[in-house]
Amino acid sequence: MNSIVFALILLAVVFNTIAQLALKTGIDRVGAFVFHWSNFVPIMLKLMVSPWIIVGLFIYVGSVGVWLMVLSRTPVSIAYPMSSLAYVTSAIAAYYLLGENLSVLRIAGILVILVGVYMVARS
Repeated sequence: MNSIVFALILLAVVFNTIAQLALKTGIDRVGAFVFHWSNFVPIMLKLMVSPWIIVGLFIYVGSVGVWLMVLSRTPVSIAYPMSSLAYVTSAIAAYYLLGENLSVLRIAGILVILVGVYMVARS
């Protein structure tokens, strides 16, 4: 894998992480909701006007655009496993920025992902 492809993968991962954090912040501000037809329209309206949701969706679209550039340059069997770095960055960012729990078991899972990404990158 060349450095351009790796840089694009990292950019897609960063965009994905930022998008996930923005979407989480937006939905936290909207609040939990029950999946019921009577809630559908009010919740959709709240989501459609939430700045965090809107920003998160735009950044996510940007992530998909970068991801398409990745797929145009490398096999999906290499690229897709590399995208699992987003699990790592999202968990760490959520810990620092949203105060989410990062238990020993999650840290172990992150280490397993990093070992797997390393093995795929080296293949």
